[in-house]
Amino acid sequence: MFSLFMTLNVFAALPATRLLYAIPLIVVVSLVYAATRHELWAPILEHAWDTALWIVGFMAVVFVILLAVTWWF
Repeated sequence: MFSLFMTLNVFAALPATRLLYAIPLIVVVSLVYAATRHELWAPILEHAWDTALWIVGFMAVVFVILLAVTWWF
């Protein structure tokens, strides 16, 4: 029960406004990275979408690892 309480505290400590700053950063980084690989809009947008999903997935994995480390100690 204590660990559930600690996990909820970690989620409560994350201000949602900080996560909103990640959205434009992910969009810009994805578009710039895709634009360096392609010259036409269609491949750029497809590559940007894939890159954005990859970045969000990577951020989720890092979040889960940090949450597990916090939970462990």
